Amino acid sequence: MTSTANDAFDARGVLLSGFLPAALFAIGEGAIIPIIPIAANSLGASLAIAGFVASLILVGELIGDVPSGVVVARIGERNAMIGAALVSMVGLVVCTVAPNTVLLAVGVFLVGVSTAVFALARHAYMTTAIPVHIRARALSSLGGVFRFGYFVGPFLAAGVVHLTGTTQSAFWIHIVCCLAAAVTLLVLRDPATGVRGLRLPRGASSPDHTATDTGAVFVQQEAQGLFRTIRTHRKVLLRLGSGAGLIGAMRAGRQVILPLWAVSVGLDDATAALVIGIAGAVDFALFYTSGQIMDRWGRLASALPCLLGLSVSYFLLAWSGHLDARVGWFVGIAIGMSLANGVGSGILMTLGADLAPRDAPAPFLGAWRFTGDFGQAAAPLVISGITAVASIAVASGVMGVLGLVGAGVLLRYVPRYLPRQLR
Repeated sequence: MTSTANDAFDARGVLLSGFLPAALFAIGEGAIIPIIPIAANSLGASLAIAGFVASLILVGELIGDVPSGVVVARIGERNAMIGAALVSMVGLVVCTVAPNTVLLAVGVFLVGVSTAVFALARHAYMTTAIPVHIRARALSSLGGVFRFGYFVGPFLAAGVVHLTGTTQSAFWIHIVCCLAAAVTLLVLRDPATGVRGLRLPRGASSPDHTATDTGAVFVQQEAQGLFRTIRTHRKVLLRLGSGAGLIGAMRAGRQVILPLWAVSVGLDDATAALVIGIAGAVDFALFYTSGQIMDRWGRLASALPCLLGLSVSYFLLAWSGHLDARVGWFVGIAIGMSLANGVGSGILMTLGADLAPRDAPAPFLGAWRFTGDFGQAAAPLVISGITAVASIAVASGVMGVLGLVGAGVLLRYVPRYLPRQLR
Protein backbone atom coordinates (compact mmCIF):
# COMPACT_ATOMS: atom_id res chain seq x y z
CA MET A 1 0.00 0.00 0.00
CA THR A 2 1.18 3.52 -0.70
CA SER A 3 1.11 6.37 1.76
CA THR A 4 -1.60 8.00 -0.33
CA ALA A 5 -3.83 4.99 0.15
CA ASN A 6 -3.18 5.04 3.87
CA ASP A 7 -3.95 8.77 4.07
CA ALA A 8 -7.25 8.13 2.29
CA PHE A 9 -8.25 5.39 4.72
CA ASP A 10 -11.98 5.74 5.35
CA ALA A 11 -12.69 4.01 8.65
CA ARG A 12 -16.44 4.68 8.61
CA GLY A 13 -16.78 3.52 5.02
CA VAL A 14 -14.88 0.31 5.74
CA LEU A 15 -16.99 -0.39 8.81
CA LEU A 16 -20.24 -0.02 6.88
CA SER A 17 -19.43 -1.56 3.51
CA GLY A 18 -16.89 -4.07 4.83
CA PHE A 19 -18.06 -5.21 8.25
CA LEU A 20 -21.86 -4.89 8.03
CA PRO A 21 -22.41 -7.36 5.14
CA ALA A 22 -19.87 -9.70 6.75
CA ALA A 23 -21.76 -9.48 10.06
CA LEU A 24 -25.08 -10.31 8.41
CA PHE A 25 -23.60 -13.24 6.50
CA ALA A 26 -21.88 -14.49 9.67
CA ILE A 27 -25.07 -14.35 11.73
CA GLY A 28 -26.80 -16.56 9.20
CA GLU A 29 -23.86 -18.93 9.00
CA GLY A 30 -23.62 -19.04 12.79
CA ALA A 31 -27.27 -20.03 12.93
CA ILE A 32 -26.91 -23.02 10.61
CA ILE A 33 -23.49 -24.46 11.52
CA PRO A 34 -24.59 -26.08 14.81
CA ILE A 35 -27.88 -27.10 13.20
CA ILE A 36 -26.56 -28.96 10.15
CA PRO A 37 -25.49 -32.20 11.93
CA ILE A 38 -28.60 -32.07 14.11
CA ALA A 39 -30.81 -31.62 11.04
CA ALA A 40 -29.07 -34.56 9.35
CA ASN A 41 -29.61 -36.68 12.43
CA SER A 42 -33.30 -35.72 12.52
CA LEU A 43 -33.58 -36.96 8.91
CA GLY A 44 -32.31 -40.38 10.00
CA ALA A 45 -28.53 -40.04 9.60
CA SER A 46 -26.16 -41.73 12.03
CA LEU A 47 -23.60 -39.67 13.98
CA ALA A 48 -20.93 -40.48 11.40
CA ILE A 49 -23.13 -39.53 8.43
CA ALA A 50 -24.32 -36.39 10.22
CA GLY A 51 -20.69 -35.39 10.67
CA PHE A 52 -20.06 -36.01 6.98
CA VAL A 53 -22.99 -33.80 5.95
CA ALA A 54 -21.74 -31.07 8.28
CA SER A 55 -18.30 -31.32 6.66
CA LEU A 56 -19.73 -30.55 3.22
CA ILE A 57 -20.05 -26.84 3.97
CA LEU A 58 -16.27 -26.78 4.44
CA VAL A 59 -15.60 -29.12 1.51
CA GLY A 60 -17.68 -26.78 -0.63
CA GLU A 61 -15.69 -23.84 0.67
CA LEU A 62 -12.44 -25.61 -0.20
CA ILE A 63 -13.57 -26.36 -3.75
CA GLY A 64 -14.96 -22.83 -4.07
CA ASP A 65 -11.50 -21.44 -3.28
CA VAL A 66 -10.25 -22.65 -6.67
CA PRO A 67 -12.34 -20.31 -8.88
CA SER A 68 -13.11 -17.61 -6.30
CA GLY A 69 -10.17 -15.37 -7.15
CA VAL A 70 -10.97 -15.48 -10.84
CA VAL A 71 -14.65 -14.75 -10.14
CA VAL A 72 -13.83 -11.69 -8.05
CA ALA A 73 -11.29 -10.50 -10.63
CA ARG A 74 -13.79 -10.85 -13.48
CA ILE A 75 -16.88 -9.25 -11.94
CA GLY A 76 -15.51 -7.20 -9.05
CA GLU A 77 -15.64 -7.55 -5.30
CA ARG A 78 -19.10 -6.13 -4.70
CA ASN A 79 -20.72 -8.04 -7.56
CA ALA A 80 -19.08 -11.25 -6.34
CA MET A 81 -20.39 -10.80 -2.82
CA ILE A 82 -23.93 -10.10 -4.00
CA GLY A 83 -23.81 -13.11 -6.31
CA ALA A 84 -22.41 -15.31 -3.54
CA ALA A 85 -25.24 -14.27 -1.22
CA LEU A 86 -27.84 -15.14 -3.88
CA VAL A 87 -26.28 -18.53 -4.66
CA SER A 88 -26.12 -19.26 -0.96
CA MET A 89 -29.85 -18.53 -0.70
CA VAL A 90 -30.54 -21.16 -3.36
CA GLY A 91 -28.58 -23.75 -1.38
CA LEU A 92 -30.36 -22.77 1.83
CA VAL A 93 -33.79 -23.19 0.24
CA VAL A 94 -32.73 -26.70 -0.78
CA CYS A 95 -31.69 -27.38 2.84
CA THR A 96 -35.01 -26.06 4.13
CA VAL A 97 -37.18 -28.30 1.97
CA ALA A 98 -34.85 -31.35 1.86
CA PRO A 99 -36.85 -34.52 2.61
CA ASN A 100 -33.72 -36.64 3.04
CA THR A 101 -30.04 -36.46 3.90
CA VAL A 102 -28.88 -36.49 0.27
CA LEU A 103 -30.68 -33.28 -0.69
CA LEU A 104 -29.62 -31.68 2.59
CA ALA A 105 -26.02 -32.49 1.69
CA VAL A 106 -26.41 -30.89 -1.76
CA GLY A 107 -27.74 -27.68 -0.24
CA VAL A 108 -25.00 -27.55 2.39
CA PHE A 109 -22.31 -28.03 -0.26
CA LEU A 110 -23.74 -25.18 -2.36
CA VAL A 111 -23.69 -22.86 0.66
CA GLY A 112 -20.03 -23.74 1.20
CA VAL A 113 -19.04 -22.91 -2.38
CA SER A 114 -20.68 -19.49 -2.21
CA THR A 115 -19.09 -18.79 1.17
CA ALA A 116 -15.62 -19.15 -0.39
CA VAL A 117 -16.30 -16.33 -2.87
CA PHE A 118 -17.79 -14.11 -0.19
CA ALA A 119 -14.87 -14.66 2.18
CA LEU A 120 -12.09 -14.04 -0.37
CA ALA A 121 -13.70 -10.79 -1.50
CA ARG A 122 -13.80 -9.52 2.10
CA HIS A 123 -10.22 -10.58 2.86
CA ALA A 124 -8.97 -8.99 -0.36
CA TYR A 125 -10.59 -5.67 0.37
CA MET A 126 -9.44 -5.53 4.00
CA THR A 127 -5.83 -6.37 3.08
CA THR A 128 -5.64 -3.52 0.58
CA ALA A 129 -7.73 -0.95 2.46
CA ILE A 130 -6.18 -1.20 5.94
CA PRO A 131 -2.84 0.47 6.84
CA VAL A 132 -0.18 -2.05 7.83
CA HIS A 133 0.36 -0.67 11.34
CA ILE A 134 -3.20 -1.61 12.37
CA ARG A 135 -3.59 -4.62 10.09
CA ALA A 136 -3.67 -7.28 12.82
CA ARG A 137 -6.27 -5.39 14.83
CA ALA A 138 -8.38 -4.74 11.75
CA LEU A 139 -8.26 -8.33 10.54
CA SER A 140 -8.85 -9.69 14.03
CA SER A 141 -11.83 -7.31 14.18
CA LEU A 142 -13.06 -8.85 10.93
CA GLY A 143 -12.61 -12.22 12.63
CA GLY A 144 -14.56 -10.74 15.52
CA VAL A 145 -17.40 -9.85 13.16
CA PHE A 146 -17.66 -13.51 12.18
CA ARG A 147 -17.45 -14.52 15.82
CA PHE A 148 -20.27 -12.08 16.56
CA GLY A 149 -22.31 -13.95 14.01
CA TYR A 150 -21.39 -17.31 15.50
CA PHE A 151 -22.44 -15.90 18.89
CA VAL A 152 -25.79 -14.43 17.81
CA GLY A 153 -26.71 -17.04 15.20
CA PRO A 154 -27.13 -20.06 17.50
CA PHE A 155 -29.42 -18.07 19.82
CA LEU A 156 -31.60 -17.14 16.85
CA ALA A 157 -31.55 -20.77 15.72
CA ALA A 158 -32.53 -21.98 19.20
CA GLY A 159 -35.47 -19.57 19.27
CA VAL A 160 -36.70 -20.42 15.77
CA VAL A 161 -36.39 -24.18 16.33
CA HIS A 162 -38.22 -23.87 19.66
CA LEU A 163 -41.05 -21.82 18.13
CA THR A 164 -41.49 -23.92 15.00
CA GLY A 165 -40.57 -27.33 16.36
CA THR A 166 -38.66 -28.04 13.14
CA THR A 167 -34.87 -28.14 13.00
CA GLN A 168 -34.67 -27.19 9.32
CA SER A 169 -36.55 -23.94 9.94
CA ALA A 170 -33.26 -22.48 11.22
CA PHE A 171 -32.02 -22.30 7.62
CA TRP A 172 -34.47 -19.45 7.01
CA ILE A 173 -32.35 -17.27 9.29
CA HIS A 174 -29.44 -17.48 6.86
CA ILE A 175 -31.76 -16.87 3.89
CA VAL A 176 -32.91 -13.60 5.47
CA CYS A 177 -29.34 -12.63 6.39
CA CYS A 178 -28.04 -13.29 2.85
CA LEU A 179 -30.84 -11.17 1.41
CA ALA A 180 -30.06 -8.38 3.89
CA ALA A 181 -26.34 -8.54 3.04
CA ALA A 182 -27.08 -8.28 -0.70
CA VAL A 183 -29.39 -5.31 -0.16
CA THR A 184 -26.78 -3.62 2.05
CA LEU A 185 -24.13 -3.99 -0.65
CA LEU A 186 -26.49 -2.53 -3.23
CA VAL A 187 -27.46 0.45 -1.08
CA LEU A 188 -24.18 1.49 0.57
CA ARG A 189 -21.39 3.31 -1.23
CA ASP A 190 -18.13 1.45 -1.73
CA PRO A 191 -15.45 3.65 -0.07
CA ALA A 192 -12.93 2.55 -2.69
CA THR A 193 -15.04 3.68 -5.66
CA GLY A 194 -17.67 6.05 -4.28
CA VAL A 195 -20.47 4.25 -6.13
CA ARG A 196 -23.46 2.20 -5.10
CA GLY A 197 -24.90 -1.02 -6.41
CA LEU A 198 -23.62 -3.41 -9.04
CA ARG A 199 -20.52 -2.41 -11.04
CA LEU A 200 -20.04 -3.15 -14.70
CA PRO A 201 -17.31 -5.73 -15.41
CA ARG A 202 -13.89 -4.33 -16.18
CA GLY A 203 -13.62 -3.28 -19.81
CA ALA A 204 -17.28 -2.31 -20.06
CA SER A 205 -18.26 1.31 -20.42
CA SER A 206 -18.94 3.09 -17.18
CA PRO A 207 -19.94 6.65 -16.41
CA ASP A 208 -17.15 6.88 -13.88
CA HIS A 209 -13.89 6.09 -15.66
CA THR A 210 -11.79 7.14 -12.69
CA ALA A 211 -13.37 4.74 -10.22
CA THR A 212 -11.48 1.53 -9.71
CA ASP A 213 -12.89 -1.49 -7.95
CA THR A 214 -10.37 -2.18 -5.21
CA GLY A 215 -11.26 -5.85 -5.00
CA ALA A 216 -11.00 -6.32 -8.75
CA VAL A 217 -7.57 -4.68 -8.90
CA PHE A 218 -6.44 -6.71 -5.93
CA VAL A 219 -7.35 -10.09 -7.40
CA GLN A 220 -6.76 -9.47 -11.11
CA GLN A 221 -3.50 -11.44 -11.02
CA GLU A 222 -5.34 -14.45 -9.62
CA ALA A 223 -5.83 -15.50 -13.24
CA GLN A 224 -2.42 -17.17 -13.16
CA GLY A 225 -4.19 -19.97 -11.32
CA LEU A 226 -4.39 -21.28 -7.78
CA PHE A 227 -2.28 -24.38 -8.34
CA ARG A 228 0.42 -22.46 -10.19
CA THR A 229 0.60 -20.12 -7.19
CA ILE A 230 0.86 -23.09 -4.85
CA ARG A 231 3.82 -24.39 -6.89
CA THR A 232 5.47 -20.95 -6.85
CA HIS A 233 5.17 -20.61 -3.06
CA ARG A 234 5.33 -24.31 -2.26
CA LYS A 235 7.99 -24.03 0.44
CA VAL A 236 6.19 -21.56 2.68
CA LEU A 237 2.80 -23.15 1.97
CA LEU A 238 4.08 -26.63 2.78
CA ARG A 239 5.64 -25.45 6.03
CA LEU A 240 3.66 -22.56 7.48
CA GLY A 241 0.67 -23.46 5.33
CA SER A 242 0.47 -26.85 7.01
CA GLY A 243 0.35 -25.06 10.35
CA ALA A 244 -2.45 -22.88 9.02
CA GLY A 245 -4.25 -25.99 7.84
CA LEU A 246 -4.03 -27.53 11.30
CA ILE A 247 -5.39 -24.34 12.88
CA GLY A 248 -8.28 -24.51 10.43
CA ALA A 249 -8.76 -28.20 11.23
CA MET A 250 -8.93 -27.60 14.97
CA ARG A 251 -11.48 -24.83 14.54
CA ALA A 252 -13.64 -26.68 12.04
CA GLY A 253 -13.52 -29.86 14.11
CA ARG A 254 -14.89 -27.89 17.05
CA GLN A 255 -17.87 -26.71 14.99
CA VAL A 256 -18.74 -30.30 14.08
CA ILE A 257 -17.86 -32.25 17.19
CA LEU A 258 -19.76 -30.06 19.65
CA PRO A 259 -23.19 -30.55 17.98
CA LEU A 260 -22.46 -34.26 17.53
CA TRP A 261 -21.44 -34.56 21.17
CA ALA A 262 -24.63 -32.75 22.21
CA VAL A 263 -26.63 -35.36 20.28
CA SER A 264 -24.61 -38.19 21.87
CA VAL A 265 -25.31 -36.97 25.42
CA GLY A 266 -29.01 -36.49 24.75
CA LEU A 267 -29.42 -32.70 24.50
CA ASP A 268 -32.38 -31.50 22.44
CA ASP A 269 -31.89 -29.28 19.37
CA ALA A 270 -32.75 -25.94 20.99
CA THR A 271 -30.66 -26.60 24.11
CA ALA A 272 -27.64 -27.64 22.05
CA ALA A 273 -27.86 -24.45 19.99
CA LEU A 274 -28.22 -22.42 23.18
CA VAL A 275 -25.08 -23.94 24.76
CA ILE A 276 -23.07 -23.38 21.58
CA GLY A 277 -24.35 -19.79 21.47
CA ILE A 278 -23.21 -19.15 25.06
CA ALA A 279 -19.79 -20.55 24.17
CA GLY A 280 -19.77 -18.28 21.13
CA ALA A 281 -20.16 -15.25 23.44
CA VAL A 282 -16.79 -16.08 25.01
CA ASP A 283 -15.23 -16.44 21.57
CA PHE A 284 -16.65 -13.13 20.42
CA ALA A 285 -15.51 -11.26 23.54
CA LEU A 286 -11.83 -11.93 22.77
CA PHE A 287 -11.55 -10.89 19.11
CA TYR A 288 -9.97 -7.47 19.72
CA THR A 289 -7.78 -8.79 22.52
CA SER A 290 -6.31 -11.25 20.03
CA GLY A 291 -5.37 -8.42 17.67
CA GLN A 292 -3.72 -6.50 20.51
CA ILE A 293 -1.73 -9.60 21.48
CA MET A 294 -0.50 -10.08 17.91
CA ASP A 295 0.39 -6.43 17.37
CA ARG A 296 2.19 -6.16 20.71
CA TRP A 297 3.81 -9.56 21.28
CA GLY A 298 3.74 -11.19 17.86
CA ARG A 299 1.77 -13.83 16.00
CA LEU A 300 2.99 -16.81 18.03
CA ALA A 301 1.65 -15.25 21.24
CA SER A 302 -1.82 -15.73 19.77
CA ALA A 303 -1.41 -18.90 17.69
CA LEU A 304 0.24 -21.13 20.30
CA PRO A 305 -2.27 -20.56 23.14
CA CYS A 306 -5.06 -21.07 20.61
CA LEU A 307 -3.78 -24.47 19.42
CA LEU A 308 -2.70 -25.72 22.84
CA GLY A 309 -5.99 -24.67 24.45
CA LEU A 310 -8.01 -26.40 21.74
CA SER A 311 -5.90 -29.55 22.09
CA VAL A 312 -6.48 -29.71 25.84
CA SER A 313 -10.23 -29.19 25.27
CA TYR A 314 -10.39 -32.05 22.76
CA PHE A 315 -8.56 -34.34 25.19
CA LEU A 316 -10.94 -33.40 28.02
CA LEU A 317 -13.95 -34.01 25.79
CA ALA A 318 -12.67 -37.50 24.95
CA TRP A 319 -12.02 -38.23 28.62
CA SER A 320 -15.42 -36.98 29.86
CA GLY A 321 -17.54 -39.25 27.67
CA HIS A 322 -17.93 -41.96 30.32
CA LEU A 323 -18.73 -39.62 33.25
CA ASP A 324 -22.18 -39.27 34.83
CA ALA A 325 -21.80 -35.48 34.69
CA ARG A 326 -20.85 -35.50 31.03
CA VAL A 327 -23.49 -32.87 30.17
CA GLY A 328 -21.90 -30.43 32.62
CA TRP A 329 -18.46 -31.28 31.27
CA PHE A 330 -19.74 -30.69 27.75
CA VAL A 331 -20.89 -27.17 28.66
CA GLY A 332 -17.59 -26.35 30.37
CA ILE A 333 -15.47 -27.76 27.54
CA ALA A 334 -17.52 -25.91 24.91
CA ILE A 335 -16.74 -22.64 26.73
CA GLY A 336 -13.07 -23.64 27.09
CA MET A 337 -12.82 -24.32 23.36
CA SER A 338 -14.31 -20.91 22.62
CA LEU A 339 -11.83 -19.26 24.98
CA ALA A 340 -8.90 -20.87 23.17
CA ASN A 341 -10.37 -20.13 19.75
CA GLY A 342 -11.00 -16.49 20.67
CA VAL A 343 -7.36 -15.95 21.62
CA GLY A 344 -6.48 -16.86 18.02
CA SER A 345 -9.08 -14.63 16.37
CA GLY A 346 -7.79 -13.34 13.03
CA ILE A 347 -4.50 -15.29 13.17
CA LEU A 348 -4.91 -16.97 9.77
CA MET A 349 -5.86 -13.78 7.94
CA THR A 350 -3.04 -11.89 9.66
CA LEU A 351 -0.39 -14.49 8.85
CA GLY A 352 -1.59 -14.58 5.24
CA ALA A 353 -1.38 -10.78 4.97
CA ASP A 354 2.10 -10.83 6.57
CA LEU A 355 3.43 -13.41 4.12
CA ALA A 356 1.75 -12.19 0.92
CA PRO A 357 4.00 -10.44 -1.65
CA ARG A 358 3.28 -6.72 -1.68
CA ASP A 359 3.22 -6.42 -5.48
CA ALA A 360 0.75 -9.27 -6.08
CA PRO A 361 -0.84 -10.42 -2.81
CA ALA A 362 -4.08 -11.88 -4.18
CA PRO A 363 -2.76 -15.13 -5.72
CA PHE A 364 -0.83 -15.92 -2.55
CA LEU A 365 -3.84 -15.14 -0.35
CA GLY A 366 -5.98 -17.42 -2.49
CA ALA A 367 -3.42 -20.22 -2.04
CA TRP A 368 -3.10 -19.43 1.68
CA ARG A 369 -6.86 -19.62 2.13
CA PHE A 370 -6.83 -22.92 0.23
CA THR A 371 -4.34 -24.47 2.68
CA GLY A 372 -6.34 -23.30 5.68
CA ASP A 373 -9.61 -24.40 4.14
CA PHE A 374 -8.09 -27.78 3.26
CA GLY A 375 -7.56 -28.37 6.97
CA GLN A 376 -11.06 -27.11 7.73
CA ALA A 377 -12.58 -29.46 5.18
CA ALA A 378 -10.48 -32.45 6.22
CA ALA A 379 -11.15 -32.25 9.96
CA PRO A 380 -14.91 -33.02 9.87
CA LEU A 381 -14.22 -35.88 7.45
CA VAL A 382 -11.63 -37.26 9.87
CA ILE A 383 -14.07 -36.92 12.77
CA SER A 384 -16.93 -38.63 10.92
CA GLY A 385 -14.62 -41.40 9.63
CA ILE A 386 -13.12 -42.18 13.04
CA THR A 387 -16.56 -42.00 14.65
CA ALA A 388 -17.80 -44.56 12.12
CA VAL A 389 -14.99 -47.07 12.76
CA ALA A 390 -14.31 -46.36 16.45
CA SER A 391 -16.15 -43.70 18.50
CA ILE A 392 -16.60 -39.97 18.82
CA ALA A 393 -14.34 -39.99 21.90
CA VAL A 394 -11.47 -41.47 19.86
CA ALA A 395 -12.07 -38.86 17.17
CA SER A 396 -11.80 -36.12 19.79
CA GLY A 397 -8.51 -37.55 21.05
CA VAL A 398 -7.06 -37.63 17.53
CA MET A 399 -7.96 -33.97 17.07
CA GLY A 400 -6.14 -33.15 20.29
CA VAL A 401 -2.97 -34.77 18.93
CA LEU A 402 -3.25 -32.82 15.67
CA GLY A 403 -3.38 -29.60 17.65
CA LEU A 404 -0.09 -30.39 19.35
CA VAL A 405 1.47 -31.13 15.96
CA GLY A 406 0.24 -27.78 14.65
CA ALA A 407 1.74 -25.91 17.59
CA GLY A 408 5.10 -27.54 16.88
CA VAL A 409 4.94 -26.62 13.18
CA LEU A 410 4.24 -22.95 13.91
CA LEU A 411 6.88 -22.76 16.62
CA ARG A 412 9.46 -24.03 14.14
CA TYR A 413 8.57 -22.07 10.99
CA VAL A 414 7.08 -18.73 12.06
CA PRO A 415 10.54 -17.45 13.13
CA ARG A 416 11.93 -18.56 9.77
CA TYR A 417 9.46 -16.66 7.57
CA LEU A 418 8.41 -13.60 9.58
CA PRO A 419 10.60 -10.70 10.70
CA ARG A 420 11.38 -10.52 14.40
CA GLN A 421 8.89 -7.71 15.12
CA LEU A 422 5.99 -9.81 13.79
CA ARG A 423 6.83 -13.19 15.30
